[in-house]
Amino acid sequence: MCGSPRSGSGPSSIVSEHNTLRARHRWTIDRLVGGALFGILAVAAPLSPADAPVYGYRVVREYPHDPSAFTQGLVYVDGHLYESTGLEGASSLRQVDLETGKVIRQRVLGPDEFGEGLTDWGKRLLQLTWTGMRGFIYERASLAVSGTFRYAGEGWGLTHDGRRLILSDGTAVLRFLDPETFREIGRLPVHDEGRAVPRLNELEYVRGEVYANVWQSDRVARVSPETGAVLGWIDLTGLLSAADLRHPVDVLNGIAYDPGRERLFVTGKWWPKLFEIIVGPAEGPAASPPDRPGTSGAPSQDVDF
Repeated sequence: MCGSPRSGSGPSSIVSEHNTLRARHRWTIDRLVGGALFGILAVAAPLSPADAPVYGYRVVREYPHDPSAFTQGLVYVDGHLYESTGLEGASSLRQVDLETGKVIRQRVLGPDEFGEGLTDWGKRLLQLTWTGMRGFIYERASLAVSGTFRYAGEGWGLTHDGRRLILSDGTAVLRFLDPETFREIGRLPVHDEGRAVPRLNELEYVRGEVYANVWQSDRVARVSPETGAVLGWIDLTGLLSAADLRHPVDVLNGIAYDPGRERLFVTGKWWPKLFEIIVGPAEGPAASPPDRPGTSGAPSQDVDF
């Protein structure tokens, strides 16, 4: 159901910059994510070595990325990059200059809101919140708030296939919503050769597939929106260099696709860079997705393009 944001708790007026304290970020994410999601991780089976094919990557170009941005959603539409950032007291919707990483304009969420997944729908942008069961509707041209919508459970990632919104909630199930009424119209379990794939996070619809970050993994799952089967894994191990790791960083999260030029962008929470990559075959045996952030080491396989 759409409505107006409640006074004082929705996005505030547009501001030119938004400074955050990294120490507070770390405390907040440890408290909120570590505590609230412990039960999910305790009962979820760890990812096994994938039976679906594993792909490598080649970096085409690196772009600056705001290292204070706790990236939860990423969208590239009509030549513009938009980003949803999270954490209470630091959440926002931003229009970002791709070349410089500078924030062109942003809408700051209320102090009790935790921004999550982001997608476009027509001339609007739709942004989830983590546990508030409420999303925000923005006019893309101005970032003005035009309404809100409701959904059940947690909000993690959001994309669309041109007909339906596709939402992740940290489980192994994707949910489909009607983009006009926001009513849930279906669910799709995601699996790799019969094994559930939990912790589905940020989403992007790419050439008929749903690309999904898997929380605390260096891999992106390529999911069939018809069957829920994992069609392949993109192993992004080693994307950040040793120099990048001198700064506090968190997990790989954030996928955007430019269909006009067929460019694929990826980044992470508090990452200093955003990468344009090309996906290609990986040589050698597939390694298990690591149970840690995608932040260290060299790629586990050489990539042959």
